[in-house]
Amino acid sequence: MDLSLSPSVSDTVCVLWGCELNDTQRKAVFEIAEDLLEHQFFIRTMCLSADASKEMHVVEVQDRVGECCKPVPIATLHPMCQPMVSFSGFELIPPVTFNLRSGQGPLFISGQHLTLVYEEEEEEEKEEVFSSTPPLGK
Repeated sequence: MDLSLSPSVSDTVCVLWGCELNDTQRKAVFEIAEDLLEHQFFIRTMCLSADASKEMHVVEVQDRVGECCKPVPIATLHPMCQPMVSFSGFELIPPVTFNLRSGQGPLFISGQHLTLVYEEEEEEEKEEVFSSTPPLGK
């Protein structure tokens, strides 16, 4: 594979994102504008508030890849034994929908949105220069 022909990333824009899920706000959606840039979304942490009810809290997620599928549970939290979970490298394709399937919350979700901007390299036309002088003889 010739890496010189592949586009290179000229800039990366990183924005932190967060939401709260509770008994009145059970769903949160991370959306992006439709453009030609590459977008990546990483879940970083989910944690219960100190005021969270003492019950199991189940969070499910659905992204663009799973639009035709059911949401998938990704975290089960309880204030007494597991009030927080951290994710490493959990990438989702926007738009991403989070749903508090069970529990009353409040529960906080933090994530990181990366936008990759590629630079387009101009193809330079290389002209071969031919000499008009004949080669030197022996």
